[in-house]
Amino acid sequence: MLNWGATNTDNETIQYCFPNNDLSCTKNFIFISLASVFTVFLNLLVIISISHFKQLHTPTNLLILSLAVADLIVGLIVIPLMGIRFIESCWYFGETFCSLFLFTVFVVVSASLGNLVFISVDRYIAVSDPLRYTVRVTTDKVVFCIIINWLCSSIYSVIILYNTYRDTRQVLWRLFITFVAPSSLIMSIYVKIFCVAKYQAKVVNSATGVSRSQRKAAKTLGIVVMVYFMFEFNVTCWIVYMNSCMNPLIYALFYKWFRKSAKHILTLKIFKPSSEYFSLFPEGK
Repeated sequence: MLNWGATNTDNETIQYCFPNNDLSCTKNFIFISLASVFTVFLNLLVIISISHFKQLHTPTNLLILSLAVADLIVGLIVIPLMGIRFIESCWYFGETFCSLFLFTVFVVVSASLGNLVFISVDRYIAVSDPLRYTVRVTTDKVVFCIIINWLCSSIYSVIILYNTYRDTRQVLWRLFITFVAPSSLIMSIYVKIFCVAKYQAKVVNSATGVSRSQRKAAKTLGIVVMVYFMFEFNVTCWIVYMNSCMNPLIYALFYKWFRKSAKHILTLKIFKPSSEYFSLFPEGK
């Protein structure tokens, strides 16, 4: 790796990356590059799958699509630049780009949490009130919620970015708004979901019993939430964003439709006529 530096008026060289760290820097850059490519690739599979196949145009999957878009932005922008910042211990891209980068980080983090809140509410309604789910949760309502989520995340990010006055009380208040409150809401909803699902599992012959697929969906998306919080509490800041590549892996593990749609995409079958109408649920679920 080159010895990055700058010479000041006294002909003194300021070191940005030291020669002794050549091998370490190279390994770290390779890791960051692979993580970025992996995150982008997997989330593109999710985005293309849900966008292309008509069977996947459901309210729940639209929320998953919104989360995948946020994760894609993390893979394209946040992971590479955050990785460079931590490896080099300095910022090379100027003040304006720094502001844009911070704005992007604030937006995707806020939007991701917002998406998880809406996903948890969606799963709670599906499990607790399955007979009226299609009436209470519609595509139009979900699209509206997604737009509001991204809009509010953007506005709030601008407020945070341009409010230079900070004290302990203000920092704690922002922490409560951006993390503690939504996290507490998500966890409390999932506690209710699993309580309802456990009760419904016992009522085998009940007409209002929740289907096995609904409980499985709640469980899968609950794991997505759990993984998010596991990475969020990691002490290394940029590794927090690595959870963005975990969500598609969770979908691949639990959702047959994702594995099947990914196979169609990777084998280029989506370019066949009427491929958007391919059946991804042969069991009729």
